[in-house]
Amino acid sequence: MAEKQLQSTLAATAFQKQWFGDLRRRVFDERRPYALIQADVPFELFDLLEIPAVSNQWWSSIVAAKRQAPAFLDAMSGDGLPEQLCRYCSLGLATTRYARAGEAPWGGLPAPRLLCARLTCDCIHRVFSLWAEAFNAELFEIDNPGASELPPRWWELTRHRWRELIEPHRLKFVAATLERLIERLESIGERRLDRTALRERLERVNRQEEIFDAARRLIAEAPATPVRMTEQIANVMATQWVRGTDWALAHAQHFYDELRQRVDAGVAACPDEKLRLMWVGAGLWHDTDFYTAFEASHGAVFVWSMYLAFGPDGYIRYGLDEPLDALASRTASFNEFLHHPPWAAEWIVAQAREHRIDAALVLRPKSMKPSATGRLFIERALEEAGVPVLPVEADVVDARAWDPAAARKAVGKFLDERVPR
Repeated sequence: MAEKQLQSTLAATAFQKQWFGDLRRRVFDERRPYALIQADVPFELFDLLEIPAVSNQWWSSIVAAKRQAPAFLDAMSGDGLPEQLCRYCSLGLATTRYARAGEAPWGGLPAPRLLCARLTCDCIHRVFSLWAEAFNAELFEIDNPGASELPPRWWELTRHRWRELIEPHRLKFVAATLERLIERLESIGERRLDRTALRERLERVNRQEEIFDAARRLIAEAPATPVRMTEQIANVMATQWVRGTDWALAHAQHFYDELRQRVDAGVAACPDEKLRLMWVGAGLWHDTDFYTAFEASHGAVFVWSMYLAFGPDGYIRYGLDEPLDALASRTASFNEFLHHPPWAAEWIVAQAREHRIDAALVLRPKSMKPSATGRLFIERALEEAGVPVLPVEADVVDARAWDPAAARKAVGKFLDERVPR
């Protein structure tokens, strides 16, 4: 595996392992409740009510990174569950339902008190229903009302004009759903949500994302990228799962300060940088070495992914007099922002221009329905903007059909034939 160039990356990795160990201790020894939730559920509500929350997608990425996914997915397929299920969302279910098929990281997931998911595609209800049944736990579902109005350049509205961006009926509907979720969490946590504390937490989330915004600008403007995309992801996502906490704020600042020092000193992640690449889609968690495989041969560095970029544009909300409305405005349109045309394509083209991208690799995940929704539109928009595109057909956690050598050969050919230097 590629060496870690940043001390903040090592600190982020150590924190996540320690955090999960503390979670297991609290659940098993202290019998404290925790929740399993989708990545687009508002973590802040769980944390403020002292109910730790584990992201399903984070857990799947850890399982895949430790090369355990194929055994669990084979067991799930052998039991008759359809191969068309999104592996990213169903791998966690497989580690629970077929626990003996493999070795889950760090001893596996303890039984949660609650599972919570936004219904972003047809399979989510069934996957989480089966998972709740396997744990004998409660399930809370958040409906996903689609947008009927799609203002251009949405990222220019999210911070100050989010009430214009999110249609009033959608905002009201999602806020009412979050109120019901709060009632359930208050019952489980045996405490009341402090609305003032919620506003303060969202203000701290704003500060955290402002730091990441500054980091994003550093990377975009530096003569050569100071940090690999994989290390961007490691630092950003370690904080996003606990966003707005003291540790998250301090770590975001640590990450930025280290980047600033590298930029000022002229340190590049790849000293021979010639081509700047962007990765469109979720991370290829079972083969993260893929992202450094073209540095030596082509001087090609992955500079951009959605993970660092989306936080500042998708999370920051100013004007927090009604903090739950602000939280609902963020929750309502994750899918449109990241996946649906024309929102996703327009944003990604703008990011490509800002980061001086020479070429894009766009993930085509056959089993991830929301993520696959707008991929062809994104590819076309990038090509029309002058950015050559290579589609990559792969699953982010399922390595069973992935041929690392063939994939690297295809990228090398693409860089040689389609990307000018």
